[in-house]
Amino acid sequence: MTLAVVRDLRELRPPANPDELAQLETDVLAGFVLARASAGLADGTISSDVGHLEQVRTWFGKPLWDMEPTDADAYFGKTLRQAAKGARLARSQAMTTFFAYLELRHKVEIHAATGRIVECPIDEMNKPRGRKQAALRIPPTDAEVTTLFSGWREELITCRKFAPSARNYVAAKLMSLVGLRINEARNLDLADVKWHLGKFGKLHVRVGKGARGSGPRERMVPLINGADRLLRWFIEDVWGHFGDDHTRPDAPLLPSERKNADGSCKRIGDDALRAGLAEATEAHLPNWAGLLTPHVLRHFCASDLYLSGLDLISIQELLGHAWIASTLNYVHVHRSRIEEAWLAGQQRAAQRLGGLLS
Repeated sequence: MTLAVVRDLRELRPPANPDELAQLETDVLAGFVLARASAGLADGTISSDVGHLEQVRTWFGKPLWDMEPTDADAYFGKTLRQAAKGARLARSQAMTTFFAYLELRHKVEIHAATGRIVECPIDEMNKPRGRKQAALRIPPTDAEVTTLFSGWREELITCRKFAPSARNYVAAKLMSLVGLRINEARNLDLADVKWHLGKFGKLHVRVGKGARGSGPRERMVPLINGADRLLRWFIEDVWGHFGDDHTRPDAPLLPSERKNADGSCKRIGDDALRAGLAEATEAHLPNWAGLLTPHVLRHFCASDLYLSGLDLISIQELLGHAWIASTLNYVHVHRSRIEEAWLAGQQRAAQRLGGLLS
C-alpha cells in the first residue's frame, strides 16, 4: 500500500483577484443573512447583527475572515474601550456568530480563494465579559398615575380633537392596566378583541415581542383591571368618530386620522401615541415630564398587579415574558422579601434576648 501525500491546509495559495474576493465577500454575507432568516430570527435582529459586522468591516478595511486575535484585541481594547457594555457585547456576539457561520459553510471555499484558515478572532482571552443589564425603572406611584389619567379624562371633554385624544388616552391606559407594549397596542385590530373569551374578554396580541430574536410571539391578554370597561366605552362611543368600517377584516383598533387610498383608516403610529402620552404627562403630571414612557407604564402595570396580590407566574403570562427573571426585573422594586426577613430576624433576636434576661 502506497501512502498519499497530504498537503497542509495552512499552506498558502495564490490569492484570487480583488474582484473575485469582493464577490465572495458579498455572497458570504448574503448567505449569512439567509441562514439567520431560515433559523427564524426576526428581521430586526438580523439587521442589527449585519450592522455590527459592517462597522467592524469599516474599521478593519479588509474582509473579516482576515482578522486575527490581535486585530480583535486592538478593536475591543482601544476603539471600543469606552463604548457601552451592551454595544461591546452585541458586537462581539455578532462576530462570533458570523465566524461560526464561516467555519461551517465557507471554510474550504475561503481557503481555496485566499489560502487562509477561518478562525474566529474572538477567543476566551479577549471576549468582552459580563452581560447587558437593563436599566432600573422605578414606576410612578398609584396616586400619580391616577392623577395623570383623571386629568387626561377631564381634558377629553373640552379638547379640540376628541377622537384622537381619546384614542391616545385609551392606548396609554391599556398599557397601565394590562401591560401592553406600544407596538402590541398599535397593531391590534378591532377583531382582536374577543369578548366571548374568559370572564372579561381577551385581546389577541398577534405582534408580541419574541425572545432572543425569535420573532413575534402571540398571546391572549385578559381584559382585567377595568380594561374591559375602557375598551367597551372606546369601541361603542369613540371608534365610530374615525369613519372606518367596523366590518373590515383588518380594521385597526387604534385608527389614525389618515386614510388609505380606499378611504379606510390607517393604523396609528407609535410616534403619535408617544407624543400623546408626553403631552398629557406634561399637562397633568409635570414632575414626570420627559420620564413617563409607554414602557414605564408597562412597569407600573406589573408593579401595581403585584402589589394587588397577583402572583408572578400570572404576571409573566400577562406581560408575555419568556423568562420569569424578566418579570422579576419589573416588580423587584416593590418586593419586600429582604425587609420581611430583616424584621423576622429582629423579632427572633428580641425573643432570644428576652429569654436571657428573664
